[in-house]
Amino acid sequence: MKLSVLKSFAIILSLLVISACASSPPRSVADICEIFEDRRACYRAAQDSDRTWGIPVAVNIAFIYQESSFQSRARPERNRFLWIFPGSRPSSAFGYAQALDETWEEYEDRSGNGRASRSDFSDAIDFVGWYNANSTRLSRISANDARNLYYAYHEGNGGYQRGTYTDKQWLIDAAARVQSNASRFASQLDRCERELNKNWFQRLIS
Repeated sequence: MKLSVLKSFAIILSLLVISACASSPPRSVADICEIFEDRRACYRAAQDSDRTWGIPVAVNIAFIYQESSFQSRARPERNRFLWIFPGSRPSSAFGYAQALDETWEEYEDRSGNGRASRSDFSDAIDFVGWYNANSTRLSRISANDARNLYYAYHEGNGGYQRGTYTDKQWLIDAAARVQSNASRFASQLDRCERELNKNWFQRLIS
């Protein structure tokens, strides 16, 4: 009896721990099921973004995976002066989504999320969903077309429409990875989404 009570308490405690969407990276960033099993609050935030902006969870997660590998305070590497001394950073990109200062400010103004933080996963994935939703509207890109959405994400919708990405092989390669990861994440999510949608009590008794 005591063992059963202790086991139940341990399960409840573990569920409370994984419910938080912590700022440290997940143990595995290559499997969306493991990411969300570790961070149930991140799963709920990803669902909220999907419901609000209509961009699939797997697509938005593939963007964050590509941009920061789930590092909450990621920044571009500094330029080097005389190949040794650290200089300025090439851009103001910061956080999970590597959003620029001015783009983030636009998001805060237009989305109504005026106190958002780029190092907060919930805000970052909402930003990615918001930006991608704008791209579907402005550039008529499918919500499932992670490759072209990524071009628009990096080049801006004006740049995307002018085709400025076509002579940037590094960006073409990156967009191909985003598309591949989005497809892989979608397949992974198919196998675990039912389990992820269970509440803590359903998981306790299952």
